[in-house]
Amino acid sequence: MNEGAQGIVKESLVVRPRLCPESPAWATYCPGCQEPLVSRIIADTLEELGVDGRAIMLIGVGCHAFMGFCMNLDGVGCCHGRAPDLATAMKRVYPNAVVFTIQGDGDCVSIGAGPLIGALTRGEKITIIMFNNANYGTTGGQLAPTTLVGQKTSTTPDGRNANREGYSVHTAELVTTFKSVAYSARGAVNTAANYRRTKGYVKTAFQKQIDNIGPSFVEILTACPPNWRLSPVDCLKWVEEKMIVEFPLGEFKNVDHIE
Repeated sequence: MNEGAQGIVKESLVVRPRLCPESPAWATYCPGCQEPLVSRIIADTLEELGVDGRAIMLIGVGCHAFMGFCMNLDGVGCCHGRAPDLATAMKRVYPNAVVFTIQGDGDCVSIGAGPLIGALTRGEKITIIMFNNANYGTTGGQLAPTTLVGQKTSTTPDGRNANREGYSVHTAELVTTFKSVAYSARGAVNTAANYRRTKGYVKTAFQKQIDNIGPSFVEILTACPPNWRLSPVDCLKWVEEKMIVEFPLGEFKNVDHIE
């Protein structure tokens, strides 16, 4: 080693979030699944905001539920679709807590459509994070509210037919129609740039809750290689060329007070 090299000081630029300890549960996710990336976004954001010690995670039914075993957070597993209901109770009992739900598209806008609409109507000061992988990932890849027209699933083997199964639900846009909502955005994690933007959306969503303004919502496009029948690399292209075309990224509502 030369004299110049001996003077180099090594510094870690990226470290594992405290809320994401090493755990065999991480191996539960399929190769190429992007939900662990969202786990990191949530963990990093809560730590940066300094609210990790008072965060409560309400976990819906789906692949995202494995986060309950991977993240060092207080959390409650909820009946299918009922996470917003339990989040309502938690926030009212513990008003100083940062309460958020983790839900899939089916859990949130299919069986959970009633609880979602109820929480938004009442203006509950909670944050809802919804994964959109365009199918029911846990149970075999069935048609979901977000499945693209023409997309093949186990229950639409010839592709989703708009005349028969209808069109994809655009949840982030739907949420903005409720007057009580403070924030709604849609992100993705298929590129480093989109990852950074999505982290910004999640941070803003939590800040709206911390500031006690109103409900906040973030939809995140995530890949599902086994049910899409694509390699992890091809999934990145599919998100860019198909998903984002149907579900544009960005902020759809961002207000600092509710009139």
